[in-house]
Amino acid sequence: MTRRQSNRPDRRIVPFDTLNTDELARIASEAQYGGSSYHKLHPGDYGFVPPSNPRPSKSPCDDRRPILKQEAAKLLLDGIQRGMVSRFGPGQLPKYIWAVDGDGEVYEAKTRPGQENAYHGYRLGDDERQMRAEVLREWERRCPQG
Repeated sequence: MTRRQSNRPDRRIVPFDTLNTDELARIASEAQYGGSSYHKLHPGDYGFVPPSNPRPSKSPCDDRRPILKQEAAKLLLDGIQRGMVSRFGPGQLPKYIWAVDGDGEVYEAKTRPGQENAYHGYRLGDDERQMRAEVLREWERRCPQG
């Protein structure tokens, strides 16, 4: 598997104080989770044809456990609601959205080229320790008050 570039300036979580609830609500209403068979070992309920087509150069999202589409979509929404997004321009969607599941696993969702509202995701593995640590820190810091 090839290592993702973690020093890319567009792959940074925006400061929380730069976001407003209207922007986050717009992103939540426009963003869609579609998934990618390239990141699947267990096809679940995604309806891909072929059901899974994992590539050695891609990080599987479900290497630890199967993740159904509803859970993946909820992770995407949770990430948006906490403002765990990369920079974006007016009326645009962020290229990246990050989330953490109940087991503390970190996921990164990314748009598809030419389909800027369709996201696919993958678990950040051991080759991404620094990014995982940053996401976990921010996730806890941005925990919604209940």
